[in-house]
Amino acid sequence: MLSRKFGAVPKVPSDGTSPQVYPSVRHGRRMHNSLSALSLFMPLAGYIIPGLQILSLSFRVDAKDVFAHFMVQNSYSYTKSDWAADISAAQAIGIDGFALNTAVDSYEQTKYPDAFAAAQAADFDLFISFDMTYEWETTDMVNLVKQYASSSNYYKWEGKPLVSTFGGDSDSNDFWTTFKIDLANAGISISLAPAFVDYREPDEATQMFSNFTAIDGFFNWWSWPADENANLTTDTDLAYKKALSSAGRSGPYIMSVSPWQFKELGDGQDWVEQCDTLWEYRWKQAIHDVEPDIVEILTWNDYGESHYISDINPIVNLGDLAPLYVNGFDHSGWRTMAKYYISWFKNGTAPAIEEDKVIYWYRVHPKSITCSQGALPRNSQFPEDAVFAFSMLKSSANISLTIGESTTTYDSGKGVAIGSVPFSQKDGQKPVIKIMRDGQTVKSGTGSKTINTTNCDYYNFNTFVGVV
Repeated sequence: MLSRKFGAVPKVPSDGTSPQVYPSVRHGRRMHNSLSALSLFMPLAGYIIPGLQILSLSFRVDAKDVFAHFMVQNSYSYTKSDWAADISAAQAIGIDGFALNTAVDSYEQTKYPDAFAAAQAADFDLFISFDMTYEWETTDMVNLVKQYASSSNYYKWEGKPLVSTFGGDSDSNDFWTTFKIDLANAGISISLAPAFVDYREPDEATQMFSNFTAIDGFFNWWSWPADENANLTTDTDLAYKKALSSAGRSGPYIMSVSPWQFKELGDGQDWVEQCDTLWEYRWKQAIHDVEPDIVEILTWNDYGESHYISDINPIVNLGDLAPLYVNGFDHSGWRTMAKYYISWFKNGTAPAIEEDKVIYWYRVHPKSITCSQGALPRNSQFPEDAVFAFSMLKSSANISLTIGESTTTYDSGKGVAIGSVPFSQKDGQKPVIKIMRDGQTVKSGTGSKTINTTNCDYYNFNTFVGVV
């Protein structure tokens, strides 16, 4: 099981040092809050005003929002301006808000005032995602929700504050029932959509909703292949989405989308998953196959598991080991891809491309290399030794990918396409990417990191992402 307890950044050191606008329709909060206000005039049970019923269904269909999972653990040194910068970068690609992954640690909750102040200033949504790998007391969870649920920028699902989790299926249904009842007694009716990470098998979906009658929706955390050299399927998503509907729950169904998964923190926490083209095909699964209520990007800033799409904030203390595979490995180019697919997910049609671009990503060592430090990660044989390129073109062109003696050219029509070129056998090479039309180079760029085939100080299956 993946856990931020093992994955992001070490806890606060004893010396007190740091452990470290896109126009959006924003259906979830604004529309559902309006509906909530109208519902005050409706009978509490047994009666439905036809006009309002139609209105509610209309809002539900439209409510396609995109959130990013934000590790509050990594905000130890944050000020309001750091929150504002992250929010601005997220909004620029169409992200509607952050799911605040929050542990019991008291300092994480002290970051909430700045987070909500920055969100309110930017008209950006937030909701709580309790990290249940820590031992939360129900009272503390209730108090945190009570403190922020009434905020104008706390995300509402069908008029109810959305609460999610990482984990929590080891707690009983009675635990979650008590949590909701205690909030209801305080006048707060929530929508609970947890990520019960022990539930991944499709054939367990119906039983899960039978076991947990307290939950309203579901967040499928699993956005990477399960230790296999194959693409991730939508089997889990479709099974749990269907089971949610069959159980008569009000939702939402939240689907995770992630670009990468690699970790090298020792003590058995060394693994990589097959993610070579995951960021491209997982978005297409969301758009064409699953059609979830909400997409949640994993993650905005979990550096330790290499699936961050934010800039690497230098004020975050990554500990001793994570910097060895994170520092210098920019992932911001993946936000360019995300902007394209987020627009498509929300609007139902592929957006027009206004500028030719190629987003490319690659590792800096072949998978067979022996490194002087660290441990060979689990599944190290899965990733392909290649440079991958995702083209976004206004009109047809040839994409040329070259590294050393290795060259690939693929034809790309108007729109998007993906290709790759194998690593060179020569040491010390950098990839060269070109967009060519009618034999002329329109744009070109060279990767800033060298692929080293002979020397390796520390096992690193993280990827560098660039943009031409």
